[in-house]
Amino acid sequence: MQSKASAVWTGGLKDGGGHLTTTSKVLSDTPYSFATRFEGAQGTNPEELIAASHAGCYSMALSLILGEGGMKPERIETEATVTLEKKDGGFAITRSHLEVRAKVPGASEESFKEAAQKAKEGCPVSKLLKAEISMNATLDT
Repeated sequence: MQSKASAVWTGGLKDGGGHLTTTSKVLSDTPYSFATRFEGAQGTNPEELIAASHAGCYSMALSLILGEGGMKPERIETEATVTLEKKDGGFAITRSHLEVRAKVPGASEESFKEAAQKAKEGCPVSKLLKAEISMNATLDT
């Protein structure tokens, strides 16, 4: 399975802007810019999208692991906070913190914590944050 998204950026870093589009069109020419990323302007940014991906993926992974343990969650609510920090002359995504609340009938505190930890380690987006990154780069002239 492969998922795709594209970004088009025009102009300089601070005076330019871009648009993001996903194959599903859930994002379709969605604007982003320096201001939406660093100055709190209305719009999205890469870190917000990573946070949404991590929260969604983690919730699904936790549901799977709970189900494998014979527990069916009524509700899993996950908030991911992705941190972008200035480091070594540039910027780096340094962490993603998950806040998880779940209602799981019949789950003990111990079984829930164990499932939550397994989901954190097994979630594909958690793994991505440590993954190899490949690239093809083409310069248009």
